[in-house]
Amino acid sequence: MQPRSRKTRLLRLLPSRLVTTRVRSREKVLFLTFDDGPDPEHTPPVLDLLKAHDATATFFLIGNRIDAYPAVVRRIVAEGHALGNHSWSHPFMSTLPIEGQMDEIARTDASLSAYDGQATHPFRPPCGVLPRNLLARFARTGRTVAFWSYDSHDYERLPAATLIEQVRANPPRSGDVLLMHDDNADTVELLAGLLPQWRAQGFAVRAMPAGRG
Repeated sequence: MQPRSRKTRLLRLLPSRLVTTRVRSREKVLFLTFDDGPDPEHTPPVLDLLKAHDATATFFLIGNRIDAYPAVVRRIVAEGHALGNHSWSHPFMSTLPIEGQMDEIARTDASLSAYDGQATHPFRPPCGVLPRNLLARFARTGRTVAFWSYDSHDYERLPAATLIEQVRANPPRSGDVLLMHDDNADTVELLAGLLPQWRAQGFAVRAMPAGRG
């Protein structure tokens, strides 16, 4: 497993006001994020674990799932977590014209706003596909792409024990933004194994700081 890809290393060369991969902090802290929810089966146990370990996270939600599971979204907000924008229908953004990309983002912002009152939200492109025309539009409008610096690879559907072993062999560092997904049981088991370890190592586990959505 390679948790730090060449792409994320290259994105770190861009201004952090345009693309966030890591977050500077004086604390010893990991910034935890989840993509592809809300999921009625797996998001609640993720929330249970976060609450049990005094952790918060950013949930990058898919727009067409938000109103399908409103109770899950309300719980995310009520328990102090942050909402992020993961597009309306999870397309490869590069397959859409720029106005289609912006519509995916705007529709999701509008749905999220009903739950947290924020007009815009940090945007994470599906599958990490970040077209140049979208990056240029964000640069012109002052929006920030919320990327990651550490990939847990939980989407590969490997057994949780294997994922835990891989993370322990190449652990995250303070300031890393961790990519996980709250749509499968392996992530729940992975998180259950890692949260106690991170706390024992002195890490705080937090949502990404609010930026320019």
